[in-house]
Amino acid sequence: MIHSLTAIAQRHLLKITFVIFIALASSFILPAATWADSSNLGVDHGHLTSCPNSPNCVVSQDADAEHSIDAIAYHVDRETARATLLKVLTVVPRTEVIEQTDNYIHALSKSRIFKFIDDVEFYFPTDESVIHIRSASRVGQSDLGVNRRRLEQIRLALRDLNI
Repeated sequence: MIHSLTAIAQRHLLKITFVIFIALASSFILPAATWADSSNLGVDHGHLTSCPNSPNCVVSQDADAEHSIDAIAYHVDRETARATLLKVLTVVPRTEVIEQTDNYIHALSKSRIFKFIDDVEFYFPTDESVIHIRSASRVGQSDLGVNRRRLEQIRLALRDLNI
């Protein structure tokens, strides 16, 4: 009996050691949080950054069919739409607003298990009653549609709040 308990404890210790090793190894392989600082996120000449060729990104401006998503239209004043969006973002799981100006919001969303980071951006042009949107994974190739679904859920929440 003691021998089998020792064997079970050793297997668990081996699993824990393996998980720690993978976590440490991935911290050296995957980009650090400073990735966003060196990327070309944000608004440039009235446009959010285009998506890369990988399918893990959607954007409402200047996108091909694979990466295209509709902007979010609103019928209230711009500041009300912006304030409502900020409230909605507070209830989006594992999402944190890290930058905001009068016409731009940048948030980070982390995946539940592996804590992969997606950059989620919102742009409020002064000459349109729309919110241009972009969501992109920082690493990997496919996101299994997570970025598109996240933005569509935000769109539905805003619609429910009558913006």
